[in-house]
Amino acid sequence: MVERIRVTRALVSLSDKTGAVELCKALSASGVEIVSSGGTAEHLRKAGVPVIELGAFTGFPEMLDGRVKTLHPAVHAGLLARRDLPEHLETLAKHNLKPIDLVVVNLYPFEATVAKSDHTFEQAIENIDIGGPTMLRSAAKNWDGVGVVTDPGDYARVLEEIKGGGLTRAFRFELMRRCFERVAAYDAAIANYLGALPAAAENAPHAHPARTDYPATINLQYRRVQDLRYGENPHQTAAFYAETGAPLGVASMKQHQGKELSYNNLLDFDSCLRLVAEFDIWFPGASPPDPHPRQEAASGRTACVIVKHNNPCGVSLAPSAEEAFRRAVACDPLSAFGGVIAFNGEVTEAAARAVGEQFYEGIAAPSFSPAALEVLTKKKNLRVLTIGAMPKPATLAGHDLRRVAGGMLAQGFDASVEDLSKAKVVTKRAPTAAELAELDFAWKISKHVKSNAIVMTRDARIVGVGAGQMSRVDSMEIAVSKAAKAGTPTKGSALGSDAFFPFRDGIDAAAKAGVTSIAQPGGSVRDDECIAAADEAGIAMVFTGVRHFRH
Repeated sequence: MVERIRVTRALVSLSDKTGAVELCKALSASGVEIVSSGGTAEHLRKAGVPVIELGAFTGFPEMLDGRVKTLHPAVHAGLLARRDLPEHLETLAKHNLKPIDLVVVNLYPFEATVAKSDHTFEQAIENIDIGGPTMLRSAAKNWDGVGVVTDPGDYARVLEEIKGGGLTRAFRFELMRRCFERVAAYDAAIANYLGALPAAAENAPHAHPARTDYPATINLQYRRVQDLRYGENPHQTAAFYAETGAPLGVASMKQHQGKELSYNNLLDFDSCLRLVAEFDIWFPGASPPDPHPRQEAASGRTACVIVKHNNPCGVSLAPSAEEAFRRAVACDPLSAFGGVIAFNGEVTEAAARAVGEQFYEGIAAPSFSPAALEVLTKKKNLRVLTIGAMPKPATLAGHDLRRVAGGMLAQGFDASVEDLSKAKVVTKRAPTAAELAELDFAWKISKHVKSNAIVMTRDARIVGVGAGQMSRVDSMEIAVSKAAKAGTPTKGSALGSDAFFPFRDGIDAAAKAGVTSIAQPGGSVRDDECIAAADEAGIAMVFTGVRHFRH
């Protein structure tokens, strides 16, 4: 077991040459011999870095337009020879081969190539790296004697360790693990791409191939962010994994204080952030966005969302963060207790003091004022998190995945955003501008409530929610009951329903509660019956034509 290995020879072959000159100049100054090929060698040589051409090192020229250059015994024997086995070192000496102690390689830009809409099939194939992954695998397998670097972000640490006497065993193992992760992700990207091509794409190499959203196989890579104390229940183990690449959503949150995030916290924050993103989010240093034209009548642009058990129990728009929060709590104070909170803008001192008046699991926002953070420190167990990158609902791409026993379901994200000013008015009375603004608000929220979903709102805040029931009229009755318990008036309210009303009983219940406008998809065989019920009650109703089930 070798604690540190001294680097005397490095093989450098890079597609992305960021930081390459600085790294290799420092390596050379430390007495490391640099072996390189093709464009990398030319790049280093122009910068004044002494380089041994790969062809001179192997005794064999690059050939086939560079397809064959590193696939040579001089390279792989130098990488794979075990330093602790005398017979391996004797074999190297017998064939006049030299050990390689460090490999610095990144791969042809396959992912970037196929991400371009105008790429051709031929360009995709030509950007599949062969020699790079092969070198990486050889070096990583022999990690006890070779350092393997795939990320320019590691260059500084490599130099630091070399100056300290050599690459440590722990660092070499870390590099080896990350190397195999990178190669696996690279191979997965190739398999996903090829599996998404249409039939006979191979017969049109110069065409821009269309791809299905659902390839023959889905290969995913996630990195573990943290182990969790337990899952949904104490007898279940759990961990949180984030997608490889730029973190989004809950993976972008930074925790400032409070207890460790739990499995259920993360699920609730995911629902909270997805809903608050329906409203414009502004981050520190950026001016607050102009309010949505139909939100102006709904009295403000600061949004506050409170989620409990994966359903919103309080949502409000108001001129200030404090008022938005207090109005959100008033929607259903009983359910709000112990929930998680999200804002779409900065949390002020006044809002922080309001949050501190009772128990909540956590609060997330793009930013907190220094005074707000000071106030919240008094609630030691409260989880306080800043939101990083949060995609708007309409920009969600990729697959929404759910495990089932023995398999997985894949679908596109529900990224549909409807403009209710263009919805079909189906009743004798059309909604007024104020009603349309309120319907827009209620409709946005209904998309994030477990189906069957009923959301009643008034003055840009929830007044009643019915969620997750087996019949829509039950959800309607629960929404009215919750409004009564909270003392929130339902007369003059707007109603959003995630799917159509199958019978007029739901419309009749809404009319009895004082609802004056309804947004629903339409599409029931009894639509005419429901429209008649709305007309009898003087309710303005629009059909959006889009369903938003959330099972």
